Amino acid sequence: MYVVMNELHVPPEGRENVAARFSESAEKMKEVPGCLDFMFLQPGEESNYPVVLTKWESQEDYHNWINSDAFKKAHKPRKENLDKSPTQSNKIYEYFVPHHL
Repeated sequence: MYVVMNELHVPPEGRENVAARFSESAEKMKEVPGCLDFMFLQPGEESNYPVVLTKWESQEDYHNWINSDAFKKAHKPRKENLDKSPTQSNKIYEYFVPHHL
């Protein structure tokens, strides 16, 4: 298993907007080969950031997704509207999962 966390650097006033955008992604991720789980994690404290957590069958499945036309299409609106996006930046964390329940 492979886990990827995308920490979204979004000010508190833009978090509702970002959560709404990612709610549309959840259903689409069910169709992505190798994607086991997709979660949007809303922080409990204002000082923390939202996180998109995905679980994959393998690292290769994740890399296939980020290099796919579907990924590019899903992220195109944000790239075209950077001035309207509340996300200031992001940080990706990738992990192999040697142990889990």
